[in-house]
Amino acid sequence: MVTDGNAIRGKLVNMTPRTDREPRQRLDVEERREGILEAARRLYGEAAYADVTTAQVARAAGASPALVLHYFGSKAGLYTAVVRTAVEALAKAQLQADAALPAGVPVRDRVRTSLLVYLDHIADRPGTWASPLVGGEEPREAVELRQVARAEQVENLRTLLRPAAWARHEYALRGYFGFVDQACLAWVLAGCPDDDRHPLVDAALGALEGALGDWGT
Repeated sequence: MVTDGNAIRGKLVNMTPRTDREPRQRLDVEERREGILEAARRLYGEAAYADVTTAQVARAAGASPALVLHYFGSKAGLYTAVVRTAVEALAKAQLQADAALPAGVPVRDRVRTSLLVYLDHIADRPGTWASPLVGGEEPREAVELRQVARAEQVENLRTLLRPAAWARHEYALRGYFGFVDQACLAWVLAGCPDDDRHPLVDAALGALEGALGDWGT
């Protein structure tokens, strides 16, 4: 399906989570840095990377552009930090959710749990998450970070499922994430409806199981 990236990005602006918090002055170095990062997260959730300036982030954080550059080096460095915190938060949440499952739970349920955490992650930042899938510009550093994170996700799934060393299974593991991305993009464009969470997850699990064949219990 071919989509109009500009139209989709315009639609995504209205799907970002609302926040009414006002920037507050912070004096501690780490608190100041986190304040800038939080402002960047909020602004990049409302507009594309190319449309947000360092000055806008600084103003939203109650800081100066020079201070933003001091902490993050460049606009690209700031955006990449936003992406990194999101990637790390997702990985941590998925690990915690998996660790909370009962011993001996079926592998399918572990994958399901990971997917449900992923949907929570997306629903918290729909615009930022969907931007690269609809042609949104991103700096090279952020693209490379996403590629590393995806490779780790593939390896985590491989460790969990322990598929045979067949070409079919290799394509299945990688193709699964492509299926999930496109299914989640459709979910985001629909407004992240709660009623569609489990049908989406069931479809993704079915796609993975069908591609792999026997994937364990």
